[in-house]
Parts: sequence; structure tokens; C-alpha cells
Amino acid sequence: MSKKYDVAAFIWPAYTGDDPRALAFWPEGYGEWQTVKNIAANSTQKPEGYLWDRKPLWGYVNEANPDVMEMEINCAYRHGVNVFIYDWYWYDDAPFLENCLNDGYLKAKNNDLVKFYLMWANHHATYMWDIEQSDDREGEVIWPGDVTPEIFRKLVKRWIEKYFSHPSYYKIDGKPVFMFYKYRQLLKGLGGTEGAREALEYFREEVKKAGFPGLHLQIAFNGFEGFDYDGRYGGTAGDIYELLGFDSVSHYNMGTQAERNKDYTEFIRDHKASYDEMDAKGRLYFPQVSVGWDSNPRYRRFRPEILKNNTPENIKKAFLQAKEYVDTHELPAPLVLINSWNEWTETSYLQPDNLYGYGYLEAVRDVFGGGEEE
Repeated sequence: MSKKYDVAAFIWPAYTGDDPRALAFWPEGYGEWQTVKNIAANSTQKPEGYLWDRKPLWGYVNEANPDVMEMEINCAYRHGVNVFIYDWYWYDDAPFLENCLNDGYLKAKNNDLVKFYLMWANHHATYMWDIEQSDDREGEVIWPGDVTPEIFRKLVKRWIEKYFSHPSYYKIDGKPVFMFYKYRQLLKGLGGTEGAREALEYFREEVKKAGFPGLHLQIAFNGFEGFDYDGRYGGTAGDIYELLGFDSVSHYNMGTQAERNKDYTEFIRDHKASYDEMDAKGRLYFPQVSVGWDSNPRYRRFRPEILKNNTPENIKKAFLQAKEYVDTHELPAPLVLINSWNEWTETSYLQPDNLYGYGYLEAVRDVFGGGEEE
């Protein structure tokens, strides 16, 4: 019998217009599909020869529609993607884009085929998502991503009651898996390293009270750069994982924007170097594969950082490398993370398009195997 893998793809939940607050960024009413659809009109300031003309084969579908998600779940399952990691947001004391998960995936009749877990994307909301202002105001904060300890406790209750108890929530050794994106925002809101440690311990205890054997906390890797956030702890960002008691680490997206300005054949080697670095540092690491990078759809002015030749053939080589990592390491789960299922405006997605058809998904299936038709 062939080995089974847990292949988890991130979902950016902005391809729906059902959240009223999304209209501030995408006023046409169907989420960030607006940016994808209007790419030609928004590229007049790009240099001659630059072309981004990718289009979704499924059309500009509403991913908060359960019928749409049933179709997507079936497709993911057949091609070997059997876990979705939903980006989850909380701004100005309210959820943002949460309805994509609540009304789409959770109401899909076949969500037992593909499990899910949450990554709290606790970065600031900025004008990056607004094509009218992204060039000049990208760094301006609209809604901060950090929260106070009081709000954090409210979020813990929400995560446990709304999601962890769902039969399709992804677990390792019976423990719900939960990922944090920005450790710095976590520390800022919770009062530094000591406050964050106390908050995460509270999180673990509440999960146990809810009847689970524990909580598997995961953090998105942010480098081994120098770290001294609150003046009381000196070290590196890598050290913060042990200090706060995270169980594992992975990437959300591989490399910085500048590092992605290369050919994908080089990027495959970057993946391997990062895997080796994690081994050298003694981290419990789940391998991640980034499908591509080109954020030009979000801007009118040209962004030169572009990952070239991210063809299905090259992506397949990266998948094989991640598979080898799982096969040669003693991990608590055969988990591989992929960025992403639908990050169209960063050009890092698995969904079928007019350029490669189902090629990216077929690469997943060729390496990891697909689910059998029911």
C-alpha cells in the first residue's frame, strides 16, 4: 500500500463579495477577483513586454457558496490536496472574510473529503489590497493585526467552539493544529514574550478543557534574524519558537520578495537550503512548497520581483523534494504545506488556469497520489 500524505494548501478567503467590509477594497462586489479580472486596465504603467494574463478556468466564482466549494473540494481531493489551511482574520474587534469558511467550506456537503485548519493571518490590514491606493499607501495601517489579551481570550473561545469541534478539523495525535502568521504582532498585542507565553498557555488549557488531548501550535517561519522586541529578551526570531512553546514550524511563503526575483529552478534549491537550515537548527519542520511569486496584479506600478518559469514541471520537482523530506524524517504527521490554493494576485496558486490548465494540480497528484472517486 502506498504511503498517504497530508497535503495542505493555504486558502486566501477573499474570492467572495459576501463580507460587507470587503467592499472597501474591492467595490465591484466579488472580492479580489476584481483585481484579477481588471489586470489589463490596471497594467498601463507596467513596462513594455510585461504581461500577466492568467484567468481562472472556473471563472470568478464565489468561494463562500457551498455549491462552488463542493466542486473545489472534489477537485482538490481527486488531485491529492486533502487539507485546506484557511487564512483567518480579526480586525477592529470583528472577523474579516470569515464567511468564506463559514458559508462555503463548512456548508459544503462533502467537506469530510478535505480537512481544514486555521492560520491566524495576524498582520496589519493595509492599502495593499486597494488597487486605487496600493502604490502610494501600501504600508499605511487601516486595521492593526495585534490584539489585547482580553480579545485573544475571546478569539480562543471562538476558535474552539466554531472550528475545533468540527469533525473535519485537522489534528495531529488528536490535537487541533493552529498556525500563527506573525509572531511580532502576537507579542506586540499580548505584552511581550511573557504575556504571549501566558496567553498561549491559556489557549492550550482551554483546548484541554474542551476535551482534546492538547493543542498543536505551529508558527510561520520568519527567519533567524536578530530579535529584541520588548527589551527583556535578546536572541533570534528562531529562538522565540522555543520560548513560546510552539510545537512545529513551517513557511507560509518561501523567501522574501527580493529573493523570489529569480528562476524557479534556483528556487527549488532555496527550498532545499531552507529544509537543511531547519535540520541544522533542530526544528520540528513540516516542508512547504511555494508555487510562484508575482504581486504585480495588486499594483499599477511595476514590481520587479518575479519568480520565473514556475511551470508545472518545475513545481513537480519541488513537490518531490518535499516528499523526500517527509519520507526521511520522523515527523508526527506526513504533512506538506503548499502556497497556495488560490493566491492569484501573488501568482502562487494550484487552481486551474488558462496557461497550464490543471497542470499544477496534476503535479500534486503525480507526486503524492490522489483520492479515489467515491
